[in-house]
Amino acid sequence: MNYGRFAVAFAAVTLICAPGAHAQQGTPANGEWRVYGGDSGSTRYSPLSQINASNVKNLEVVWRWKAQNMGPAPQSAWEVTPLMIGGKLYFTAGTGRTVICADAATGETLWLYRGDDTAERGAVRPNNRGLAYWSDGRGDDRIIFVTPGYQLVALNAKTGLPIAGFGVDAHVDLWKGLDRAEVKKESIGATSPPIVIRDVVVVGASLKVGVSLPTKLNTPGYTRGYDVHTGKLLWTFHTVPQNGEQGTETWLKDPQTGVESWKFTGNTGAWGPLTGDDELGYVYIPVEAPSGDLYGGQRPGANLFSDSVVCLDAKTGKKIWYYQLIHHEMWDYDIPAAPILLDINVGGKKIKAVAVVNKSAFTFVFDRTNGKPVWPIVERPAPKGNVPYEWYSPTQPYPTKPAAFDRQGVTEADLADYTPEIKAEALKVASQYVMGPIYTPPIVKDSGGKLATIQLPGAGGGANWMGGSVDPETGMLYVPSTTSPYFSALQPGGSKSEMPYIVARGGGNPTVMGLPLIKGPYGRITAINLNTGEHAWMIPNGKPAESLVNNPALKAAGIDASNWGGGQRSPILVTKTLLFEGSASLRAIDKATGAVINEMPLGGNLTGGTMTYLVNGRQFVVAVVGGQRGEGAELVALALPVPGAGRGRGGRGGRGGPPAENQ
Repeated sequence: MNYGRFAVAFAAVTLICAPGAHAQQGTPANGEWRVYGGDSGSTRYSPLSQINASNVKNLEVVWRWKAQNMGPAPQSAWEVTPLMIGGKLYFTAGTGRTVICADAATGETLWLYRGDDTAERGAVRPNNRGLAYWSDGRGDDRIIFVTPGYQLVALNAKTGLPIAGFGVDAHVDLWKGLDRAEVKKESIGATSPPIVIRDVVVVGASLKVGVSLPTKLNTPGYTRGYDVHTGKLLWTFHTVPQNGEQGTETWLKDPQTGVESWKFTGNTGAWGPLTGDDELGYVYIPVEAPSGDLYGGQRPGANLFSDSVVCLDAKTGKKIWYYQLIHHEMWDYDIPAAPILLDINVGGKKIKAVAVVNKSAFTFVFDRTNGKPVWPIVERPAPKGNVPYEWYSPTQPYPTKPAAFDRQGVTEADLADYTPEIKAEALKVASQYVMGPIYTPPIVKDSGGKLATIQLPGAGGGANWMGGSVDPETGMLYVPSTTSPYFSALQPGGSKSEMPYIVARGGGNPTVMGLPLIKGPYGRITAINLNTGEHAWMIPNGKPAESLVNNPALKAAGIDASNWGGGQRSPILVTKTLLFEGSASLRAIDKATGAVINEMPLGGNLTGGTMTYLVNGRQFVVAVVGGQRGEGAELVALALPVPGAGRGRGGRGGRGGPPAENQ
């Protein structure tokens, strides 16, 4: 049978059949990791405790699986989180072009699958974060993923062969049914995996970044549900509402053309990971900004359902509830992370909750059954601007609890002030820019003699796709974030765009005597008790740049910057007693206090999701390590030494995958 695809079987694969429903509060007790976020609620929590605070220092590398030859070039920043079911690891490599099945105990490659649709269309972005798994519990076990060319494919988890009865020619063309897709080739895809809730595969969308040729007419990133058995389209949720649907009244007419803006606006995809509640049958969609990111004069109004968390019935796509976290986006403050589900106890009341973190460094907490805020969210006056044609929301939502987990807005108190000389220089540099509270809007470059608005958090967050992780036993949420400003400015669209204004180049990234304009720490982890809404602790996170640590002005003043954190961050793994966080190395952290217990360099920055599982009675921790100097990234598996056995094979690379020349 000609599937238009091929699979190479390196060995027969045997899976332990298991029910399709996923554990809602952490990974299963049998030690598997069946969903991208650990469970369908995206807790990234495992109850395993074989590796603990007393022995974590004894971890050794057991095997490495290298992605050196997967894809047209070595993949140095690999954002994947593998799945582990029945002793087998499943993951994508080579910017998502290849699906791998490997032995979870040894790293040996068992089979791989490579589709051929990339010859027709390329990936919108180089990222691919992983896969979904589904089983009927009776032997039909499937790996489901989205190819770089935006095709939905189901594979037999035992053999790697495509499921013949799924879609047409064993795949579903996700371009079909999208508005304007036929004229915007290669504008849309998926960087995060789909999720399966009650036999429905729910797929989000990632849109190509249009900095070089920005347009208000990009493809809308609708969320859709497909039958897991057949690939049949079951429903479409219009993230930009269409004629007759709720929300069109929030998309007013383009002041230049008089056309209602819901008719042409694009983006508003769910590019981050999705979350679902198997018990309720709900799926939670984190929706991004509409086009364009920093200018919205052509789309006046609040613009539902952009920057909203939307709860849908997974079977029907019917909207259950929604909440918009930012009105009329112009900061690129997407919801990039998976909403996190957990049960909390607030003032003696048990609540089925969903916690949502976004780039603006807020945590919004709702009752996930009805969307009611757990703590009040108040609308406060928002700063106004004077960019021609732009529409400014009079208010923005502010959660009263929890407090922000990173710096918001810029005042003189946020500037570098380590010495009087540094402070004086920082004030001089900052005078060239607009400073203000969070949601201070971008300006037209050189307007009023200013270069740009200092936006903090920057367009990269705050939080990003790594999101947060939670301990469902204690209700503690752990969020990695960065303190990195963005200097937002606009310029006329001219011949580059049909929009009056687009992102300006040269807004600046100023330094002060070789130091960042904003003072540190520059990366952090914040622990937030979701039963009380209070912060428990915060620690610096990441490795500061060498230029910062060795800065002459700081050294002359005797100031040590080695613990100021950096821009690196990766998803946090929570276990019974520990946090595992990977930036420049794999760190084991006491989750109750934030104290670092052990730090283990693995040969590069950690770029993907650290996960853990149990095989043959042995707990493994697998980290995703980025490549160095043109080398491909790799999976690194660690475990405690086996009593009486020799040291692990990590120094020789283990049996992780085929030889480099044919990997």
